[in-house]
Amino acid sequence: MQLSGKRALVTGSTGGIGLAIARALASEGADVALNGFGSPEEIRRIESELSGLRGNRAKHFAADLATSAAVTDLVHDVEGAWGGIEILVNNAGIQHVSPIESFPAERWDAVLAVNLSAAFHTVRAALPGMRARRWGRIINIASVHGLVGSVHKAAYVAAKHGLIGLTKVIALETAREPITCNAICPGWVDTPLVRSQIDARALASGQPGVVETDAMISEKMPSGTFVTPEQLAALVVFLCGDAASQIRGAALPVDGAWTAQ
Repeated sequence: MQLSGKRALVTGSTGGIGLAIARALASEGADVALNGFGSPEEIRRIESELSGLRGNRAKHFAADLATSAAVTDLVHDVEGAWGGIEILVNNAGIQHVSPIESFPAERWDAVLAVNLSAAFHTVRAALPGMRARRWGRIINIASVHGLVGSVHKAAYVAAKHGLIGLTKVIALETAREPITCNAICPGWVDTPLVRSQIDARALASGQPGVVETDAMISEKMPSGTFVTPEQLAALVVFLCGDAASQIRGAALPVDGAWTAQ
């Protein structure tokens, strides 16, 4: 249990990639502050599951990540309840797909707020405590779209490129300290966000979902297979370990060779 005694906040962690990350951190002994949507029953079930893995704590903290004050309050609430945060994983994200000329301004603002600004606000609030305790790991779940572009994803691509830039600045500002900051850049992961894009493609083309799934993956990822949430979670755990202490400011693609082309 290499993370026993560490306290982690994972945004967007009631499902998908975030839940896999929370589960992996809990399995290594960390206390995990959960954040995200879900029914009260489902959230209680997740809290119970993760609390039972290694005798650690798991608790859900609600927050609207679209507002700066709520994001700052989230960090302060976790620190107030548990005494600190050593591991911060900015995972929460939303998507909207549309050509630029018809991209709703309010959706642009929402995507930038959740996918980029929220990470700035969590880091801004959590970094003083990490410095005081002389240890920290900040991991931003970016995207392959932080490294390359795609049509109809102006806000998402802009936000994820910005998140990688933010990661580099944080890494430089903490370079002389036992605090690291890195970004993980997944390709296609089988999550509800990606499934919604597949459903939209199937609706537009009239093809079955399985056909559109294969087509979407094959268009971008030479490996021809989804990245799994568990693979990303394992990388997060590695980045929290001593072996990764000199990996700083990296944007690590987990993309089935998407960006190798």
